[in-house]
Amino acid sequence: MKEFNICTKVQFFAPEELAEEDFKLVEMAKAMTAHSYSPYSHFAVGAALRLADGQIFPGSNQENASFPVGLCAERTAFFAAQASAPEVPPVAIAIAAFTDGAFTAKPVSPCGMCRQALLEAETRYGQPIRVLLYGAEGVYAIDSMKALLPLDFDGSELA
Repeated sequence: MKEFNICTKVQFFAPEELAEEDFKLVEMAKAMTAHSYSPYSHFAVGAALRLADGQIFPGSNQENASFPVGLCAERTAFFAAQASAPEVPPVAIAIAAFTDGAFTAKPVSPCGMCRQALLEAETRYGQPIRVLLYGAEGVYAIDSMKALLPLDFDGSELA
């Protein structure tokens, strides 16, 4: 038997310690929680995706009584960016969640489907997507989506 460890480097910032462009991205993700349609979970998620050319695409989760019909904030932002500027690679995404009248204390991480969709973008464009996860206690910064989904399914298995 062999054993190995998979480690993910996570940086922790107070929001005011972030670079200006990251701070703005986090602020947009926070603002987008107000655009969430979440009457069932009452868990509003906002996202903001920055492209390499500086364009920012907002997103918010959209629920449906038929739960599989809804869509997460991260993918609404990503798919909007892909529809508008498919030739421009995404370079960063910020995510925030609001519930019970406040932002979550600890940062909230993307679900598996969102991780897979954004990991595919990293593979497609050949560059990492910086991940900024906001919580009232601070911001986690991760260098890439691959770091959040290290044992990934990248399509090479389909060949």
